[in-house]
Amino acid sequence: MAYETIDGVRVWGSPDEGALSQAITCAATGNVVRTLLMADHHKGYSQPIGGVVAYDGQISPSGVGYDIACGNKAVRTKLLARDIKHRLPKLMDEIAARISFGIGRTNDVKVDHDLFDDPDWAVYRAVGKQEHDKLKALARDQLGTVGSGNHFVDLFEEPSTGALWVANHFGSRGFGHKTASGFLNLAANREFLGNAPGEKMDQPPVLFEMSKELGDMYFRAMKLAGRYAYAGRDHVIDEVLAIIGTEAEFAVHNHHNFAWAEEHEGRSCIVVRKGATPSAPGQTGFIGGSMGDISVIVRGKDTEENRDAFYSTVHGAGRIMSRTQAAGKMNWKTRTRSGGAISVERMKQAVRDYGVELRGAGTDESPFVYRKLQEVLDAHRDTIEVLHVLKPIGVCMAGADEFDPYKD
Repeated sequence: MAYETIDGVRVWGSPDEGALSQAITCAATGNVVRTLLMADHHKGYSQPIGGVVAYDGQISPSGVGYDIACGNKAVRTKLLARDIKHRLPKLMDEIAARISFGIGRTNDVKVDHDLFDDPDWAVYRAVGKQEHDKLKALARDQLGTVGSGNHFVDLFEEPSTGALWVANHFGSRGFGHKTASGFLNLAANREFLGNAPGEKMDQPPVLFEMSKELGDMYFRAMKLAGRYAYAGRDHVIDEVLAIIGTEAEFAVHNHHNFAWAEEHEGRSCIVVRKGATPSAPGQTGFIGGSMGDISVIVRGKDTEENRDAFYSTVHGAGRIMSRTQAAGKMNWKTRTRSGGAISVERMKQAVRDYGVELRGAGTDESPFVYRKLQEVLDAHRDTIEVLHVLKPIGVCMAGADEFDPYKD
């Protein structure tokens, strides 16, 4: 087996002390069936990123995290990359202008969707009319926007075939964040939209009983946020395909911050994956590297090790440098940073050398802050197979001043 068990936690890859400590805390809190760390793990809020915790009859809103249903959609287009390379700079300019990136941004053209008639909006109505109306309005305004942090819209070339791919990465936006903070507030007997006290990274997970009203409400709200994230990623992909002037012929779409009701080791459980991609046998998923590295389309294997992993794998390469280390501290009054280890020119040179047309992004998302993706893929070689290797040729992200502490 490619994993080791440390204090009851199954660990793939090289153990990170901080993330492992958080995982051990998770393993000791609640009705835990199994706790695991994928090879791209690093510290998160309460449950580590790259962490998987399976519960018997419980769900953790702090485990799912603030960016509910963060995930990826990737499509193979009917074009070859060579068909668009002569106009790649212009295409990236148009993507940056037409797709809304950044914290709190709204879509200039409102996107209608039948999910706004979903019966699970009743969860927010049960909390209060004001809460329902505010969150629904926010969701309408932000549907189809990308956000900041490590969220992106990328164009890729598949070197083996020359195919042009389009992919994106984001979740349920402000709607998901306020849903997460709202339920954490309710757990602490605060008002749903009230101000929460400062978060503690290493605090034990917050747990809801699935058999109780609060657990049922959160599960329904989380799934609604998941449908919202899918709708947003669908819309953005459609917009980019329209900009390029092509269609999709194959698609992969998955969450990696979510909780699923599944069967493992002969029992029903709720599997909370934070920064971990589902990898059931035959299930496809997108795993992204840095802007100076490959990304891949994978498929879960039917192996003993994949069963031991609770059908979970990595969601990316994993950070090896924090945002503050890389970019420095932000002075919000002057909108400047100081003390960062990575300069803008160093980042831009690395991306140019890799052949990427870049729009936006800060040094906290530079290639230097991530592991090489192949390293973490190798640690999971007995659980997943790589179907397609993709090389980025165009990367679009929020600008360097769009720092967002909740985007991992």
